[in-house]
Amino acid sequence: MKQFVDKPVFKLIAEAADEMNVAVYVIGGYVRDVIMNRDCVDIDIVAVGSGIELAKKFAKKIGPETRVNVFKNFGTAMVRYDGLLQWQIEFVGARKESYRKNSRKPVVEDGTLEDDQNRRDFTINAMAVSLQKNDFGKLIDPFGGLNDIKRKIIRTPLDPDITFSDDPLRMMRAIRFATQLGFDIEEKTFEAIGRNVERIKIVSKERITDELNKIILAEKPSYGFKLLDLSGLLKFIFPPQFQELKGTEMIDGKGHKDNFSHTLKVLDNISEKTDNLWLRWAALLHDIAKPVTKKFDPQTGWTFHSHEFIGAKMVPSIFRMLKLPLHEKMKYVQKLVLLHLRPIILAESHVTDSAIRRLLFDAGGDIDDLMLLCEADITSKNKHKVRKFLENFKLVRQKLIDIEKKDNLRNWQPPISGEVIMKAFDLKPGKVIGEIKTAIREAIINGHIKNDYEDAHRFMLKKGEELGLKPTEK
Repeated sequence: MKQFVDKPVFKLIAEAADEMNVAVYVIGGYVRDVIMNRDCVDIDIVAVGSGIELAKKFAKKIGPETRVNVFKNFGTAMVRYDGLLQWQIEFVGARKESYRKNSRKPVVEDGTLEDDQNRRDFTINAMAVSLQKNDFGKLIDPFGGLNDIKRKIIRTPLDPDITFSDDPLRMMRAIRFATQLGFDIEEKTFEAIGRNVERIKIVSKERITDELNKIILAEKPSYGFKLLDLSGLLKFIFPPQFQELKGTEMIDGKGHKDNFSHTLKVLDNISEKTDNLWLRWAALLHDIAKPVTKKFDPQTGWTFHSHEFIGAKMVPSIFRMLKLPLHEKMKYVQKLVLLHLRPIILAESHVTDSAIRRLLFDAGGDIDDLMLLCEADITSKNKHKVRKFLENFKLVRQKLIDIEKKDNLRNWQPPISGEVIMKAFDLKPGKVIGEIKTAIREAIINGHIKNDYEDAHRFMLKKGEELGLKPTEK
C-alpha cells in the first residue's frame, strides 16, 4: 500500500524492527482509516516479539529526548512522533487472548500475527500492513475487511456470539462504528448482539458511556440510538424514562407526536450545527420528563405542563447513573433543559424588552446555545409552521442583540453588592440584603432603571426607605 511506503515514520519503525530481527505490522484502525481516506494520527504497531523493546528502539532513532511511556500492566508502550502530523504510536507484542465468563478482561499470552488478528473485534479492524523488507506495504487481510469496507459492513472475524460474550463492550463498539462510518451491521452479527445484550451488565458504566458519547458525537447520532433500541441494548444502558418517550396515543381524535422520534430528530438537527457534546446531551434530554407530565384535557388535548422543570430536576440523577461529570457540564445541560421552552414562547407572542432581559439574565453566556437548541426543537412536517417559527426566532435573536448592547445583561453581575447595601444602611448580613438585591435586579429586568451603579444606588436608597431603613448618609 503506497500510503505506508511514503511515510518516514513507518520506515523508521521497520529499521528498528529489522535491527531487532522481529516481524512488525501496522494493524487496526489506522489501516482502516487510510483505506477509507479518513484522518487518523493514532497508529497501532504489532511486533511478533516485545512491543515495548521495539518502542524504545524506535524512540532512540527519533532522538535522545524522545519519551517512551510504558504500560507494563497492558504490555504496551506509547511514543509521540512529530513528523508532518503529531503521531501517537502504540506498540504491543502480538498476543492471543482467552476470556472468563464473569470478566471482559482477557488472559493474555504471546502469539503470532494470526493470533492477534483473530482477537480483533471486527474485520475492518483486523487488517494489517507488513513493515518487513521483503513485503513492505503488503496488506494482510484474512477476514475480508477490505471487501467489508467496500460493502459498508460491520462484521466480526469469528463467531459473533463468542466475540460479544467474551467482551460485551464490542456490542457498543459495533454500533458506534456503524454510526460513525455510516455502515450497516451484518445480519448475523446484529442478531448476536440481541442474544448477548444482558452480558453488557459486566461492563463498567464509564466504558459504556465513553462509547455512548462517541455515538452522540457522530454526524447522525440518531442512527446509533435506533440500533441501540432495535438490538435491545438501550434498555440496559440508558435511563428507562428515555424508552418511555416512545409511542403515540389518541383520545377523541386528538393525538400527540412520538417523543422518542422527535428527540432523535432534535439531536440530529443540533448535530448539524455544533460538535458541543453537552449541547447534544441537552437535546437528548430536553423532553425527558414528558412521559411523567403527560395529561389529556378534553378541551386542549394532550399537555406536558412543567416538563422542562421536572426534566431539569431529573438531569443530575441521569448523569449520576451514567457516570457523567456532575460539575459545570451537568449544570449546563440542566440549565438548557430548564430554559428550552422560553425562546419558543417568546417566538409565539409579542416580544417585550423585559421578557428578553429576563431570558438574557437566566441564560447568561449560554444564550446562543439555548437558541440553537430551540431552533433544533422545531421538527414539524408542516413547512409553513417551521418557516414561521424560524422567522420569529430571527426576531428574537435580533432583540437579544439589541437589548444586550443596551443593557449588558449577559453574564450579569449585580451593579450593587451586598457589602454596599450593608454599608449604606449600617446593616449586618440578613434577609433584607437579599430582598434589596432582588428588587434591584427586577427593576433592571423590567426596564425601570439602567443596569449601572448610579441608577441602582438611587433605587437602593429608595427601596431601603420603603422598608423603613435609614441611610447612614444622604
